Amino acid sequence: MAERSYSEALARLEEILSELEEGKKGVDELSSMVKEASGLVKFCKDKLKTTEDEIQKAFEES
Repeated sequence: MAERSYSEALARLEEILSELEEGKKGVDELSSMVKEASGLVKFCKDKLKTTEDEIQKAFEES
């Protein structure tokens, strides 16, 4: 995935969810969207974990 910010990834996840809720996509499109969403969720989780670790480290150094 290209470099994205957490906010951009979250916004794209919201777009995908909205499109899925409409129910107007074919199976091939759904499969592609689910794969993209899965990658975005992983990216967001990793970003949150990294941020949490950085905050924890900052408090330990104080």
